[in-house]
Amino acid sequence: MKNLLNKKILFIICGGISAYKSLETIRLFKKNGAEIKTILTKSSKEFITPLSVASLSQGKVYEDLFSVENETEMDHIALSRWADVILISPITANTIAKLANGNADDLASTVVLASNKEIFITPAMNVRMWEHSSTKENFEKLKKFGYRVIGPEIGDMACGEYGVGKMSEPSIIADKIDRYFLSLKQNKKYKALVTAGPTQEYIDPVRYITNKSSGKQGYELAKSLSKKGFETTLISGPTNLNIDDSEIKIIQVETADDMFKATQENLPADVAIFAAAVADFKINKKFENKIKNINLLALEEVTDPRNIGSIIRSAVAFNINGIIVKERSYPSKSKLLYKSASGGTEHIKIFKVSNINTAIKYLKTKEFWVSAFDISAKKDFTKHNWQGKNILLFGSEGFGIKAKTLENSDFTFKVNMNSKIESLNI
Repeated sequence: MKNLLNKKILFIICGGISAYKSLETIRLFKKNGAEIKTILTKSSKEFITPLSVASLSQGKVYEDLFSVENETEMDHIALSRWADVILISPITANTIAKLANGNADDLASTVVLASNKEIFITPAMNVRMWEHSSTKENFEKLKKFGYRVIGPEIGDMACGEYGVGKMSEPSIIADKIDRYFLSLKQNKKYKALVTAGPTQEYIDPVRYITNKSSGKQGYELAKSLSKKGFETTLISGPTNLNIDDSEIKIIQVETADDMFKATQENLPADVAIFAAAVADFKINKKFENKIKNINLLALEEVTDPRNIGSIIRSAVAFNINGIIVKERSYPSKSKLLYKSASGGTEHIKIFKVSNINTAIKYLKTKEFWVSAFDISAKKDFTKHNWQGKNILLFGSEGFGIKAKTLENSDFTFKVNMNSKIESLNI
């Protein structure tokens, strides 16, 4: 368990017969170099003593939310910020119910509600309590909130009954936490890029064209990637959202051109998720002053030079071998010369196809491709097995990655070719 070295674990112990196992879990954490701080609920002290916990953890034991000594330092906030991870072990039916419904009537529940860290729980209770509909409902809430669950196991219980509800062994708990830190360490090698929110295309200084978007999806994706250890950059259009993760690099933009430029400047990336609602229209020439009220504002179609350029730049950024395009949509050249950001040049192969089956043929016979052919929703495409392929798709829904298309591939989202990641579950 080398990944526990110097990690800060906030250990919350609830009141149940399994609380005695927490002492062994603490011993394993300390043996492998972790730093431990503990919180004891009122009922947990009926099973273990603060003295025994302090002796094993070699750290302070926190008990009372209203302690003058502790709350002068705002411990219910400071403790959650101090920790790299929070472990609640065992977690009882009572505490599950509290957290599921947002109750904060003691130090443990207050710290958890104030936390911005990953939280692991190890349920432990009688089998009938575990199978009760209210416990099940509350437990499902916690999973939806993002709590990570270890156990419970099937086995004999202290009450003499047998079934699901037995707390996982300390060695299993310690191993799960160790694996979590290992995944963070491995993901630190990878760079993630997320776009979010709308863009605004100004007509004059006070009016603009936009798409209605809160940006919530992109922000949550960025937070999830950051929590998993990715070096994450979030390029955001105008939103009312804030992000409390200092590890995320946030770039605020306003127009589609701003977002396009910021995206180019932050490629290449190992994972790129384009969740922004980029405006579909823009004014050819912005009015310098506020225009007077008019009955009709005419929109004239113009060619967007970013279209093929976006695809070419993305192919270079993701180290993709070639581009498949519609036969009549793009220039007749078989290669395009692209000047990279470093000043060098790249040759991108262009393969023109006239129908879906030909596009599929290229995708099946080559290793890495990008498709500008709108084939993602076609049955002829989705029925194939795409395991072992990296495919970045561009279709009528815009510049981005279509997760549904890749459900039966090795990648839920686009991943760098040299990466060892085989899937990214967010």
